[in-house]
Amino acid sequence: MVDFSAFVPEDGLPIYLQIIRYVKRAVAAGTAGDGDELPSRRMLSAQLGVNPNTVQKAYKLLEEEGLISSRSGAKSEISLTPDRVEDIRRQLLEQEAGLLVRSLRQAGLEKADAFALLDRLWEESKEDGS
Repeated sequence: MVDFSAFVPEDGLPIYLQIIRYVKRAVAAGTAGDGDELPSRRMLSAQLGVNPNTVQKAYKLLEEEGLISSRSGAKSEISLTPDRVEDIRRQLLEQEAGLLVRSLRQAGLEKADAFALLDRLWEESKEDGS
């Protein structure tokens, strides 16, 4: 079952979109995969302290994207091919990189300075094992 215990709501983004992103990140990280069950809508809404309709909206959109499948009276489960997992991973990385680029540009960094910063942080992360 997909574990939502590490889910931390963020300000500024609707919860249903955060649920979708959480599931996609779990798939991209390999902590959730094809056939893994999602918590029931009621269970997840109680766990997160949100309206069940919020979880329903997230699950419906995940279904429309072809990431999960649901049957009447049965739990929802992840339904993905390996190629789709790679697509999700690429989409998430592009979104995160796009946010970073916008932040760096808004901070006034030139491209060379941004690359230097990323290079330094990359090397530091290798040293501390991240």
